[in-house]
Amino acid sequence: MPIRTASLTRKISANGQALHRAMMSRREAGAADSAPSEAESALIEERRQLKEARGKRKEEALQPRPSALDRLVRTHHPQAKDKPKAREEAHGAHETKKPKPRSTRAQKQAEKAAALDAARRSPKKPAK
Repeated sequence: MPIRTASLTRKISANGQALHRAMMSRREAGAADSAPSEAESALIEERRQLKEARGKRKEEALQPRPSALDRLVRTHHPQAKDKPKAREEAHGAHETKKPKPRSTRAQKQAEKAAALDAARRSPKKPAK
């Protein structure tokens, strides 16, 4: 599994801190002019490798990626099968049902107005 870029940055930072501590401990011991210790050499090598890995990551990120169209073309979806002729003929023989005629809004409004008008014109019943 590849190392995440964020973890590379953290590892480089932690390595730098450990390297600094190792250098300071060597300086405090009084061997400032001598060659770096084994621990320092290992930390320096690890830091170099981490930085190389980070550089490779950056180079890889700059490479062109496949477009969405390329990915779509490369998918392995099965092709649609042709329908048998018998099905088409049988399906074509049936008549499609026509939808019921529905009244439009204007027709509904006209009916409602006619009903109100008829109610208004009808003789009123006497109150008892």
